[in-house]
Amino acid sequence: MHVTGTAPQPAPATSETRRAVVEDPHPTDPGKHARRFGLPVATALVMGNIIGGGIFLLPASIAPYGTVSLVAFGVLTVGAIALALVFGRLAARDPRTGGPYVYAREAFGDFAGFLAAWAYWITTWVSNAALAVAAVGYLDVLIPVGHHKWSACLAALLLQWLPALANFAGTRYVGAVQLVSTVLKFVPLLLVAVGGLFFFDPSRLGPFNAGGHSAVGAISASAALLLFSYLGVESAAVSAGEVRDARRNVGRATVIGTAGAALVYLLGTLSVFGTVAHDRLVTSTAPFSDAVNTMFGGSWGGTAVALAALVSMTGCLNGWTLLSAQTPYAAARDGLFPAAFARRRRGVPTVGVAVTVVLSSLLTVYNYLSGSAKVFDVLVLVTTFTATVPYLLATAAQLFHLVSGRSVDRGRLVRDSVITVIAAVFSVWLMAGAGYAAVYQGVLFLFAGILVYAVMAARRQRGPAETDTP
Repeated sequence: MHVTGTAPQPAPATSETRRAVVEDPHPTDPGKHARRFGLPVATALVMGNIIGGGIFLLPASIAPYGTVSLVAFGVLTVGAIALALVFGRLAARDPRTGGPYVYAREAFGDFAGFLAAWAYWITTWVSNAALAVAAVGYLDVLIPVGHHKWSACLAALLLQWLPALANFAGTRYVGAVQLVSTVLKFVPLLLVAVGGLFFFDPSRLGPFNAGGHSAVGAISASAALLLFSYLGVESAAVSAGEVRDARRNVGRATVIGTAGAALVYLLGTLSVFGTVAHDRLVTSTAPFSDAVNTMFGGSWGGTAVALAALVSMTGCLNGWTLLSAQTPYAAARDGLFPAAFARRRRGVPTVGVAVTVVLSSLLTVYNYLSGSAKVFDVLVLVTTFTATVPYLLATAAQLFHLVSGRSVDRGRLVRDSVITVIAAVFSVWLMAGAGYAAVYQGVLFLFAGILVYAVMAARRQRGPAETDTP
């Protein structure tokens, strides 16, 4: 049974009419600056958004648990790829911009769709502020900006506004920046991931289970740190309306991008484990720098890794800025977000980009003015919960289609069902890994959105009545 809220029940449609509805839901703005993404750019969007700056500290974060953490990585990779396959199947069925919002609303009605859009929007603009603040730490290695809070604040704001300007210039430039930044950041990462294997020394790995927990406990504990490494798997689905041949390419880009990110994660972490001694790695603040220094000698590794991390985070900000506007854009077209969010120019929802960058900038300034990272850290932790709400709703939508038998490929029913169950478990695990405090705070953020939904739903109902009034 549908939970439709205020949405009218759709009339039955054949596969041909459904395809006509979803194939071209909105025309892309004409002009040389608006261009649909091909498979390479869509894949770069997924990989670039999954792999941010966290990878450069990840090996040191999980080193205290020993090499058992690599097993946790493998388990999580299976879950992330299952989620990627679910997004691919949903996008093939409904290739509209909005991703999880579109899937949740189509399956369960307006309210579920709004929750997906609201939660995802919160995630994007808070995450952008967090990325920019973290990037300043790497920038400080190259240019000393961290000695005064205002210079650091201005640097963080600049790192947010440059990607926003690329988005204002049009999808053509967004795609170019994303592709170039993804290639540039993968050069040093692959240097360590592949080159480190030639310097691999098993004696440096340390114990298999260094934390003193049971094997299962150690896997769960290390997984809690790794769970959020795959956030961004939905990137191509959210921007499906800007992807050429979305029914085919969104799924391919999502799976290839997720698998590629997983390969870089696993090889990079394994190489660092095998090149940096375990007792040194657990206290390292720059594990990739230490690995490069061990491999080639000298002390230039810190500068190289700082530059790579800066490029990585800038690319992330570029991609997340686009995504931050796409979901509100789709919701605004359906009357669930203010109409201004539906305005597009050169293929980009410019109002959404502007509002998002202003909010993230205000949060950044507040972070530096407060003089304490406590409030900011709490908000960042909340986003790890809010990001998984759309994942779970999208997975539930796929489960709904499978159980109801709507537009289901009977030949793939068993395989799709198994994949969907794995993706659902992965999504719930992500939520649980956020921690009790984050879930509590995140629910408050979602409840605040209910008030916004109430206003928008009332305006939608009032509109036709006012029109009919003589």
